[in-house]
Amino acid sequence: MVLTSHDQLGNTGRKTSFWLEEFAAPYFVFRDAGVHLTLASSKGGQPPIDPKSDLPENQTPAMTRFKQDAEAQKQLSQTVKLSDMKSADFDTIFYVGGHGPMWDLVDNPDSIALIESFYNSGKPVAAVCHSPAVFHRVMYRGEPLVKGKRVTGFTNGEEAAVNLTHVVPFLVEDELKRIGGLYDKAADWASFALVDDRVVTGQNPASSTAAARTLMGVLTAATAGAAR
Repeated sequence: MVLTSHDQLGNTGRKTSFWLEEFAAPYFVFRDAGVHLTLASSKGGQPPIDPKSDLPENQTPAMTRFKQDAEAQKQLSQTVKLSDMKSADFDTIFYVGGHGPMWDLVDNPDSIALIESFYNSGKPVAAVCHSPAVFHRVMYRGEPLVKGKRVTGFTNGEEAAVNLTHVVPFLVEDELKRIGGLYDKAADWASFALVDDRVVTGQNPASSTAAARTLMGVLTAATAGAAR
């Protein structure tokens, strides 16, 4: 699982980072399935949490569980550096969303190379909410990875609703379309996840569980296929 280390919301003077639900919900989907998890971030150590994601109105059962789970909290406080990661050591990679990745992960050479290495090795790659933006410079066989694939991510309408259309470096929906992705979405804030040829994407915070379960389905199918 990859998290952002970035905590500045553009030039607004406000804080951002990863969205807590988008970490907590997938984390427990994976852990409950018996997955051996490694948490990584661009800088390593304790990544900042978007303070807005932890407001009373944004609480979820997964977040409550996280706050009562010392093991999960300890693991989050000790993320390894993304630059030290190798795809050969893992079965898949999942990018946690939030606005932070828009600044420190979307153009990160280590991240781009890692995603390409996973995909070139026949492994699935996944991202939720703003993090599908990390695919925007990822290439596969000379073309953008998402070209011709059904993908989703934070919608233009959702970005407008949080008044950050002119703060983010680019709009996730527009960029996925620009590079040839077959962008699809549900209603704003509804749960929606897609998989197309080993690329798993989720639309927004509400899609975190669905995206993680979709990825687990891909991994389970791949394991079953290999066992035949």
